[in-house]
Amino acid sequence: MRPKWIGTGWKMNFLLAEAEAYIAKLRDYFRSTPENTVTVFLVPPFTVLRKVCELAEGLPVLVGAQNMHWQYSGAYTGEISPAMVKDCGADLVELGHSERRSMFGETDFTVNKKVHAALTYGLKPLICVGESAPEKEFGASLESVLRQVKIALHGVSMEHMGEVIIAYEPVWAIGEGSTPAEPGYANFIHAAIRKSLAEMCGQATAERVPVLYGGSVNLENARKLISESEIDGLFVGRTAWKAEGLIELVEIGATALRIK
Repeated sequence: MRPKWIGTGWKMNFLLAEAEAYIAKLRDYFRSTPENTVTVFLVPPFTVLRKVCELAEGLPVLVGAQNMHWQYSGAYTGEISPAMVKDCGADLVELGHSERRSMFGETDFTVNKKVHAALTYGLKPLICVGESAPEKEFGASLESVLRQVKIALHGVSMEHMGEVIIAYEPVWAIGEGSTPAEPGYANFIHAAIRKSLAEMCGQATAERVPVLYGGSVNLENARKLISESEIDGLFVGRTAWKAEGLIELVEIGATALRIK
């Protein structure tokens, strides 16, 4: 059985005191639950990334950045390099989120460059993919999602493929007031992603790639989503912006593992 993952991206939220209080609650939880079976990760903003990495040291929690440039250094005002992300102590980096694509000009091809840069510097690339509402309406969901996956991973070696994480986040399901994907629909897309990965790198390697669901996950639908056969975990927004929410989701993930 593949492991279960629970993570949250904080987006442009959390000041230092808020981040410290959040990690303190996680520390208390993990002290009382030493046998955690779920892979947990946090993706804070750059301003608190180093501090969160320091505070999370010794906890069963991975920490990542929300973005980065593909160059090691240079005249890229306002950008953060993979070396800088690694220097903060991060384990992973989120790449290709739909907000980055729609607001800041990210493309499938720049995501590919960033994936290679992340792997070069020992960072796990958390690659976000998903179709827009019009693409879904016109029946092109699979084509859109699999195009993003294939271009993002173009040229990635078999050795490095096991370091990759995929997050399926349908654009129409992201944001306050949006409608989450039905568990069966999300599972169908996840199965297609897994099949595409197997065609690229073989079934055994494809099984090592976590494929997570994100998009209006809440405490009511999380159990059904994470119980689907092809969904390896959840990448959550506002439901996990309080530590108590993340902890409850971790418990849901652990329960799903026990049931399986």
